[in-house]
Amino acid sequence: MEIVRAVSDTFWSTRVWLPPNITWEDIRPGVRADVNHADYRHLIYPIPLAAVIIVLRWIIERYWIAPVGKALGIKSTGPKPPKPNKVLEAAYNVNARLSHKTTMRLMKQVDLSERQIEYWWRRRRAQDKPTTLVKFCETSWRCIYYTYSFIFGSIVMWDKPWLWDIKQCWYGYPHQSVTNDIWWYYMISMAFYWSLTASQFYDVKRKDFWQMFAHHMITILLMALSWVCNLHRVGSLVLLVHDCADIFLESAKLTKYAQYQKVCDTIFAIFTVVWIVTRLMLYPRIIYSSSVEAPQILPMFPAYYIFNTLLILLLVLHICWTYLIVQIAVKAIKSGQMEGDVRSSSSEEISDSSENSRPVLTNGGTPKKQPSKNGTTAAANSVSASPKKKQ
Repeated sequence: MEIVRAVSDTFWSTRVWLPPNITWEDIRPGVRADVNHADYRHLIYPIPLAAVIIVLRWIIERYWIAPVGKALGIKSTGPKPPKPNKVLEAAYNVNARLSHKTTMRLMKQVDLSERQIEYWWRRRRAQDKPTTLVKFCETSWRCIYYTYSFIFGSIVMWDKPWLWDIKQCWYGYPHQSVTNDIWWYYMISMAFYWSLTASQFYDVKRKDFWQMFAHHMITILLMALSWVCNLHRVGSLVLLVHDCADIFLESAKLTKYAQYQKVCDTIFAIFTVVWIVTRLMLYPRIIYSSSVEAPQILPMFPAYYIFNTLLILLLVLHICWTYLIVQIAVKAIKSGQMEGDVRSSSSEEISDSSENSRPVLTNGGTPKKQPSKNGTTAAANSVSASPKKKQ
């Protein structure tokens, strides 16, 4: 126990986490009648709240969003499964990735050509992909939350002086009160990111899975750190800036799933502008204040540098995503519409058009493309059901 206590005392040293000449007792809740300091023990509340959010999400998706999606004609079924083949199925269950070596081995075990095996494999992998309706439900839930969070955050922050003057984040620190509305804004936001971190492992797998995982963990760490160190003012600003663009991103994806292409293109254009303004203009302004203005107002301490480094790391992620967004925008301008999704599944997806152009086996066992109804091959007219996404 003595070792644990010594490690704890070293980790929570006031020389690391607090400004000079400030102790944990000085910011303990209730120590001052005129200041309501943040209580680090409240950081446990977002975890059970995250469980409530996951259950609420399941109810809303199942009984509200899914029926709406079906009413819009969004597909709730996947592509047809391949013909049963015990040998191929056994090999697939061992490793879902098909290598050339595996293909050669399977050709000796089944009476199929290389292309036939590859085609069967693509069809089988398609069975593991979520339907468009599933993706529609997930996207709708995120859109609902971001809309709520931005509106609630705007209402909460509207009368806060640091919304209009970022320097107010540093004046009087660390003796800054946490109001009830800021408390709920923080707890619910942190709970949502905990729920996203958990659901990411069973939701639709995205190409930027680990980028998003890092984003969620950095966000949670930033919020926890800002709460413990009573830096909730700048933390609330960061939350508000991040929610705005996500509303348009998820909305663009929803209209893409519903096949309202022109609406999707318009919303994505709005999203691009809002993203650049909030993530590459307003957010760097916060970092400028924390990096340049804050040292001029209050004495620096190690936790401040940790906090600021995490803020900058988050900005680096924004820059990476902006690069993807610009690529999407340029491609959309050239093609005349937004197609695909940089966050869609990295594996191949089989669309309805590929059903109309499936390989036809010749006498020699070599498949050939059967033209679709309009005379083009499936590869030419197959469009992913997902919209372009930064995140």
